[in-house]
Amino acid sequence: MKVVVQIKLLPTPEQASALVTTLRACNRAATHASTVAFANDLKDRNGLHKAVYTDLKAAFGLSAQPAVRVVKKVVDAYTTLKANLQAGNLGASTSKRYRRAIGSPISFRPEAAQPFDDRCLSWQYDARTVSIWTVDGRMKGIRFACSPDQLKTLVTYRKGESDLVQRGGKWFLIATCDIPDPQVYEPVDFIGVDRGIVNLATTSDGSNYQGRRLSRYRRWQARKRAELQARQTRSATRRLARRAQKEKRHATHVNHRISKEIVSVAQRTGRGIAVEELGGIRERVRLRRDQRGTLSSWPFHQLGQHLAYKARKAGVPFLEVDAAHTSQRCPRCGHTERANRPARDHFRCRRSGLAGPADVVAGVNVRDRARSAWVFVTAPAPSP
Repeated sequence: MKVVVQIKLLPTPEQASALVTTLRACNRAATHASTVAFANDLKDRNGLHKAVYTDLKAAFGLSAQPAVRVVKKVVDAYTTLKANLQAGNLGASTSKRYRRAIGSPISFRPEAAQPFDDRCLSWQYDARTVSIWTVDGRMKGIRFACSPDQLKTLVTYRKGESDLVQRGGKWFLIATCDIPDPQVYEPVDFIGVDRGIVNLATTSDGSNYQGRRLSRYRRWQARKRAELQARQTRSATRRLARRAQKEKRHATHVNHRISKEIVSVAQRTGRGIAVEELGGIRERVRLRRDQRGTLSSWPFHQLGQHLAYKARKAGVPFLEVDAAHTSQRCPRCGHTERANRPARDHFRCRRSGLAGPADVVAGVNVRDRARSAWVFVTAPAPSP
């Protein structure tokens, strides 16, 4: 499996100045190449390379290999745009967002990330330094900081490109590591995980990870955003961007903490993890206007992604099961009725009388469906 390791660079002022100049030059070159690709409909790497390679070296001061990386960066950007258009992520072909996406060439921010391969970037792990190409020449001895686990992963598994990123006045290298998948063990049972808004995650064991603190934090951030938006100044716009990143990091941290704990419990007890398949939930439900913002900022998809990759990294079986009626079905008798859930937090079966917290009951139903699905997945194929 592929994982990314983010390490922090500690450049001197002179080194930082060279990195800024390099990043801006690469992104100006990428914007130029994108304009040529858009005007001439050159979306293949070889065709675009022939059209812009000489200009990238002469006009923007790039060496041979950085120019090649810039061309690949542009081609990858158009490939991603095409995939998003085909998947409907930018709306219908008649939507304003869709037309705007295809109506002009892709542009690159001056501080956008720039990929470097092993010809442009080399690592000195023992000294904890890197040597990187810049428009001012090869810059050697740039120190970096990382944890011992990150360093071990870099030394053993780093492979391919590394992205140079400037964020908040700080410099980072994001390296790709190809880690072999561990053997997935045969689970003795499953932990069913029900995801929600009031309770971010509730397991079939009864563990409850409440989302009230996150909800309060997001409501507070929404009020601050409204105040800043009302000012309509450039300073307010910059503050809005910083607040958005801060809120995103906070939600990501919460999801990392929850998923890490659930995967740890599953690994320790020899069980697998099962979650509901919630894809397309925005298209399946109708909400009041005051609920739309809450659902749109609900980080359930990210929590599912964290659970999936952490489980895969630990060799823990992971399944997604049908989400239909998990909060209305009685796990004892199977009776399914909306009246079984008279309130958001409570479940009471009208046939068997089973009662309990609604989210725990949903987690139990997810676990039971995973048991059946795992038997089907692992069943031997019929002989011809």
